[in-house]
Formats: sequence, structure tokens, C-alpha cells
Amino acid sequence: MTAAENPTPQGLAAAGPAATAGPEALPDLVVFRNVTKVFGHGAGARVAVQDVSFVVPDLPERGELVTIVGPSGCGKSTLLRLIAGLEPHFPPTSGQVLVFGRPVQGPDASRGMVDQKYSLLPHLTVLDNIAFGLKLRGVGRHERKARALEWMHKVGLEGSERKYPSELSGGMQQRVAIAATLILGPRILLMDEPFGALDPKIRLRMQELLIQLWKEQQGTVFLVTHSVEEALYLGDQVLRMIDAPGRLVETLQVPRPDDPPETLRREAWFAASVQELRRRLEEGAPAAGDLPQRRAQRPSQGSS
Repeated sequence: MTAAENPTPQGLAAAGPAATAGPEALPDLVVFRNVTKVFGHGAGARVAVQDVSFVVPDLPERGELVTIVGPSGCGKSTLLRLIAGLEPHFPPTSGQVLVFGRPVQGPDASRGMVDQKYSLLPHLTVLDNIAFGLKLRGVGRHERKARALEWMHKVGLEGSERKYPSELSGGMQQRVAIAATLILGPRILLMDEPFGALDPKIRLRMQELLIQLWKEQQGTVFLVTHSVEEALYLGDQVLRMIDAPGRLVETLQVPRPDDPPETLRREAWFAASVQELRRRLEEGAPAAGDLPQRRAQRPSQGSS
């Protein structure tokens, strides 16, 4: 299954084949070729994902945000960890995972991971947590501090430099985790249910923050979520999976959001899309075509 490069501006459309690559085209960013992952052996073996294939192109100065949605146990997190090269999910039992046109060999600096557990170091301050990866890379103390303070500003944590993770709310801890990952400049950001433990209002704010930072970084984000609204709001592409075993059954393209999530949720086309995608998830339906379309855009104020 191949993802189209350009979202259809008229609505949420099923992704079609990617454009034919020219002789100087960049290699695709992430490619899954008939990937299957089985845990265990014999009668106790469990198939996490089976025969998953998709392509996400490399889009310099634009990037892409790919959301992965499906029932619990369908292998969403397994896909992320295969891209990251993290054991025990990596390597695949069969098939091939390519990043930047090369087979994944294990973790590297091109891929950063943020999950629901935040992975912060409790004995370090917020500033030192954000700067920790730079310290491991041998960056000098003054440069580390300057860059960490810049990222604290970007994620709205000014004034929390000397606090420890235990003194922060869940939303603030997640901001630290995102800053600590993005400060390293990964081309691919992998996020596993990053906002799942947050209350609804903070979750919406974090979605807006992610969109803002993603546009600045112009990288590619893969985000696993159980929330249909979150998948449709954040995703350029939505990968829909089913379980028993985990399989990718549909790739949908989604218009980039121009409005904050609170506003978009009130749009009739968006509500209808959420309802239809939720139905497909509940029924485990195979690929079923386009979702309801976005209405025509209103002209901006002051345009002639």
C-alpha cells in the first residue's frame, strides 16, 4: 500500500499510488515491505502484525504527520518500534523495514521516540532533562543550556527550569519529553499514545502544540492513538489497522488542519468523518473508500 504525496484538498480521500520517482528523487522516508512480526514460538506464538506494507515519501521542507489508529492489540506500537529499531519488536520476523532507503539496523539519531510514560530522569531538573541528549553527544555546557532554554520557550515551560519532573503536571511532563526529543533534531519523530493520559482540555492544547512544532521542524511524525478525533485532526495520513492478527487495511489522506481542534470538531464534515471512521474501526471493515469531504473553504477576510 503506497501513500500519495499530496493530500486531496477537497476531503479525506483514500491514498493512491505515489508519483513515479525521477532519477534524482530522494529515497522514500519509511518503507514496510510485507512485514510480519511474531513473538514466541510454537503453540505460544503470537502474531503482532502480519504482511504490512506501506510507503511514506520523504518530503523535505514540508514533512508529513502519519497517525496510526486501530483496536488494542492490533500492532500499532509494534510498527513504531520496528521503525525505531527497538528490541524486542525489532527485527521483523519476515519482510523488510527501510528508512531513508536503507534497511533498519537498530536505533540511531535520525529517529526520536516519545511515549506515554514520558521517560524523564527524576533526579534531573527540567532544564537538565531537556539538555541531557546534547550532553551525551558531547555538546558544551553553555551551548546545551542555551539550546535547552530555547526549547523551553518553544514548549511553554519558561520559569520551570529548576523544577523536577515530580513537581510537574502530566501535560508539563509531556512538554519536557517532546522538547528533550526534538532538541536533538530527529528527521522522524515516533510518538506512542503521547497524550493518552492527559485530560481532554490539555490534550487539545498539546495537539495544537504538536502541529506548531511539526511545521517548524518540517520533519515526519508517526503518532499512535486510540482517539479517532486525534487521528483525523493530526494526520496527513491515517493508517487504519485491524487485529487478530494486526493488519493494515486502509490508508486515508486528510487535509491539513487550519483551525484549532476545538473549532474543527464543530465542523459537520469533520464530525461525519469521525463517525464513519469509528464505524469502520468497530466493524473491522476492509478498505471502504473516502470519508465525508471537507466543505469548500471560505475566502479569507479582506480578499478581493
